[in-house]
Amino acid sequence: MAKQVGKIEEQMIAVENALSRSERFLEENYKIVIGIIGGIIIIVLGIFGYMKYVKEPREREAQSQIFMAQRYFEIDSLSLALNGDGNALGFLAIADDYGSTKAGKLANYYVGISYLKMGEFDNAISHLEKFKSKDEIVSSMAIGAIGDAYLEKGDMDNALKQYKKASENKKNAFTTPLFLMKSGLVHELKGEWDKALALYKTIKKDYYKSFEAQEIDKYIARAEANLIK
Repeated sequence: MAKQVGKIEEQMIAVENALSRSERFLEENYKIVIGIIGGIIIIVLGIFGYMKYVKEPREREAQSQIFMAQRYFEIDSLSLALNGDGNALGFLAIADDYGSTKAGKLANYYVGISYLKMGEFDNAISHLEKFKSKDEIVSSMAIGAIGDAYLEKGDMDNALKQYKKASENKKNAFTTPLFLMKSGLVHELKGEWDKALALYKTIKKDYYKSFEAQEIDKYIARAEANLIK
């Protein structure tokens, strides 16, 4: 019993010594500690202030600006969508002026798709490559659109690279079979029927509920027939 009491006393003394050292450190470095705490508070308040009074208003402003450009895009008035109408900004200006906002980033996607529709494929690729999104559908569609632009340029190898990347980007039941199908069709153009067949069979096996799977047997049969020749 005496030994246990002795150990407890030793532990208490050790704790008291540790507390004493902490107190001495605080006393000796009081100004430094206060300065560090004050600095942290200033940083936190600065971040809060930026989010509340700069970022959020910019986001709202960008959203209001992009509305008209989206309307023009929907009715295929692509020049107005890109350049604005004199009152509302177009996607190009929104991407430049509000690039740090969600709407500004989305504007790059719209710019890329607009240029793709207009046949300006290099511009389309340039802007689509700038676009980044966490959304599994939109991000995959942007990558696939780069593939479309390369295909329109006659660059089937780079088109295939982008379609493969799009099909593997955050796999889902919509974009994955879509870009597997596009890859298969490009392999057909290259006469690579075995690769096309493998992709079609993947669609049938793994994405049998997809739109692409509805007529996939026709493509499988065509690929198999060409392999026999």
